[in-house]
Amino acid sequence: MSRRDELLDEVTDHVLAHGLIGLTLRPLAAAIGTSDRMLIYHFGNRDALVSAVVAHAGDRSVAAVRALPPARNVRAAVNALWAAYGEEPLNSCLDVYVQAAATGLFGSEPYLSEARASNQRWSVALQDYLVRSGAPTRRVGRIVTLVDSALFGFHLDLATDRPDELARGVDDLARAAQSLAG
Repeated sequence: MSRRDELLDEVTDHVLAHGLIGLTLRPLAAAIGTSDRMLIYHFGNRDALVSAVVAHAGDRSVAAVRALPPARNVRAAVNALWAAYGEEPLNSCLDVYVQAAATGLFGSEPYLSEARASNQRWSVALQDYLVRSGAPTRRVGRIVTLVDSALFGFHLDLATDRPDELARGVDDLARAAQSLAG
């Protein structure tokens, strides 16, 4: 593993634990035991480093979805995805994605291209998981559009502080996805 890759892992771990908002190079470098000059040497600038971290967190999310065992059907798969959203690494990875989006990073380069590429990898991983769980390939795109948007919304839900209400909503979504699957 190259020194750049090692630093990217360390920085990503730090960001997943502490968040992306307010991230500055000197405190970050001190926290991981290096210098801000070393980060600049390997990544060029803060924007390139943050873009790499968001992409790396996205890759970790994709790996987590790919590691999920197939569910018995689409409904069970959606409920399993929801459970995975509440656990690591997905919980923190999704939070980093939200923080990047909330701070407007995805609207311009270097973030825009990487966000689009990361979203594509995420969508393919969800499609593969749902197909492994019984979704027909001809309908999986529609199912992913529904499920991904809705689960992301449930993940961001700040108005409902009752997990049982969210779980019921997710199961309603899961039933709708199962219905789309046929």
